[in-house]
Amino acid sequence: MDIRTYPAKETPKSRRTRARILDAAMRLFAEVGYHAATNALIAEAANLTRGAMLYHFPSREELVEAAIAHIEVERARLFEDAAAKPALPGIDSAEHAIDAYWALLHTTPFIAFAELEAAARTDPMLRERLAGAQSAFDHNQVGDRFLALAQAGEDPRFQTSRDLGRFLLEGLARGSMTYDEEARRARLLQVVKRAVRVLNRKGDIHDLWPE
Repeated sequence: MDIRTYPAKETPKSRRTRARILDAAMRLFAEVGYHAATNALIAEAANLTRGAMLYHFPSREELVEAAIAHIEVERARLFEDAAAKPALPGIDSAEHAIDAYWALLHTTPFIAFAELEAAARTDPMLRERLAGAQSAFDHNQVGDRFLALAQAGEDPRFQTSRDLGRFLLEGLARGSMTYDEEARRARLLQVVKRAVRVLNRKGDIHDLWPE
């Protein structure tokens, strides 16, 4: 469901207010974390009173459910935009897809979703509400749209190459490096690209480490 038409005393003003709340929630999840982004802090960030916040979302559960849907809409929109931009002439499509997904992982909707996934490990309510969005993204966003983005085939080998690229990038985006971060990440991204190309059997690349 598109949360901008989330049911409840539906008026243009209420839709705008609800969207403002959910934008604030998404931003705060990304900036301060799920647990620190209390309903009161989200209301303040949206320039609303606590009472106005309760009018639209009477409980934390209702806010979280709507925020997850909102974040998914924003992630899908960003993925659609990325998939609509083909690789430049001379640029390998798989490498283009890796660069595009790496950039997406540093946008607010993707950072917010990663924060929710991390928090869900010890929060049963959040884990239950997040499961559907995780499945939808895995099947629809990454499956179909990454396929279009990478212009790769559908057999298990190509699926594995996409999974390898996706999960290595997600892990790299969440990992912490305490020294020489830029150079180390650049080397890792180059190795990820080479690994995907090896699996896709593109070009004459056979080794992961460039000589």
